[in-house]
Amino acid sequence: MKRAIPVLVLTVAGLVPVWRYEPSTGTTSTARAAPAPTASAPSGSSSGTVVKGTTVHTEKGPVQVEVVFQGEEIASVRMLQQPDHPQTQAAVPKLIEETLRAQSADIDTVSGATITSDGYKESLQAALDAKGA
Repeated sequence: MKRAIPVLVLTVAGLVPVWRYEPSTGTTSTARAAPAPTASAPSGSSSGTVVKGTTVHTEKGPVQVEVVFQGEEIASVRMLQQPDHPQTQAAVPKLIEETLRAQSADIDTVSGATITSDGYKESLQAALDAKGA
């Protein structure tokens, strides 16, 4: 019984910071990261239509893509702006690869980079819409 009271008090004292924890949502990093690697068109076919997507402002930072079209096909995608975040840097090559495979903005969200994935898809769709207009 003598040990139970201190254990209970210390347990509650240790849990109070956990209960009070709130992740910060008001701060964002506006630093630009180095452009991510891009998938490129086959050599010898460097000419194409280049269309920039709109800049999408996310909680993590701005996202903007540039799409190169060869005829009606997406030949390559390049990130012009992306959040300076490790998860974003890991997700961008997967997003680009999926875009080239799907040839549309109807791609899966990368787990762990949902906000960036959503911004990427929105900017990509804007570029596809601009190409179609």
